[in-house]
Amino acid sequence: MMKNWQKKFILIITFSLIFILPYIGSVVRWKGLPPGYGDFPAKLAEADPGFNALYFALASLVALFIALFLIFPGLFGFKKNTDAQAEPDKKTPFPVWFWWSLPVLGLSWFFMWARVHFFISFEYYTFVPLWWAFILILDGIVYKRNHGNSIVSKKPKVMQLLAVVSCFSWFAFEFLNFFVIENWYYPNNEVFTNFGNVFWFSLSYTTVLPAVFEWYLLLKTFKGFRNRYRNGPKFSVNTKFLLIYYVLGLGLAFGMGYYPYALFWVLWVALVPLLSATMALTGYWTPFTPIKNGDWSSIILIALATLFNGFFWEFWNFGSEWFHDSLPTNPNYWKYSVPYLDKIHIFSEMPILGYFGYLFFGVNCWIIWLIAAYIFNFDADFEVAGDNA
Repeated sequence: MMKNWQKKFILIITFSLIFILPYIGSVVRWKGLPPGYGDFPAKLAEADPGFNALYFALASLVALFIALFLIFPGLFGFKKNTDAQAEPDKKTPFPVWFWWSLPVLGLSWFFMWARVHFFISFEYYTFVPLWWAFILILDGIVYKRNHGNSIVSKKPKVMQLLAVVSCFSWFAFEFLNFFVIENWYYPNNEVFTNFGNVFWFSLSYTTVLPAVFEWYLLLKTFKGFRNRYRNGPKFSVNTKFLLIYYVLGLGLAFGMGYYPYALFWVLWVALVPLLSATMALTGYWTPFTPIKNGDWSSIILIALATLFNGFFWEFWNFGSEWFHDSLPTNPNYWKYSVPYLDKIHIFSEMPILGYFGYLFFGVNCWIIWLIAAYIFNFDADFEVAGDNA
């Protein structure tokens, strides 16, 4: 029987490899550090290889398969859930934080897109209040639909921990972004001083996990989402499979640094086999664990939650440039430099196929949250009672 400290040690070593292996692969590839390494926030260091029809076609086939799986789960062995469901409680009012978050979101949205200047440029400081207001609005909707149960109302300490883990986890993704030669970058990275950038972006990064998990809880209040993926094919794995899965993750992590253009998408994928296999091998629960009983809802709903939230990330970001002839001065504004797939933009800096990356990013978010909880011994359960819509 593996001891708790041994489990934690293995988790820490594996998590470290996520950063070490791409670094080694990149150093081997570039005979030194990659272009743009260390610039924060990231700059555009090198133009990507451009559009590739074959790569786009192959990625489109993968995206089509994923879309069919999500939209028509019955084709893949999922059965309808016939459990009786209670009606939503329409008497529960919206909480107070829902109402005072509405004007905060509205004003932040206006300042971000209108570029209002008085004594200072308000556009500089819109991202954090906009997104925390949006998070609290989502929480308020969950509260109403879930009979007064939400993260803020029932687990405020969990919300605080989500913010902290979110901050550090997105710094991790910013670091990994160097090894794929800046898939995203910030044209206005000189708005603040070095210290100002670290301080402001640290606050900005606190919003990622809370937003994703609020969307997850909101989707669970709808029985159409909650039950859609509960009765699927049962899939259990043995130790041999997990070890192969783990080795695959190791290879992808190294390959991301060595082949930064061909394997740019690994940034969103490599963490899943590495960390989930490690957690399963050491006996920890993962979002994949319920699949052995045919319940795919956890893993799919967190993916969909991140996709839905991604539309708002891209919508507000793109809109800050859309109504003006010049680039926005918003320091949080980002653009993409995605090799091979940069085609078809719908009111978004993100190319259309890039949205499928959000599905994997959501799984990453939950896995990183669990890793932090297992290592630092805090309660990872952000779920709240209710689920009766």
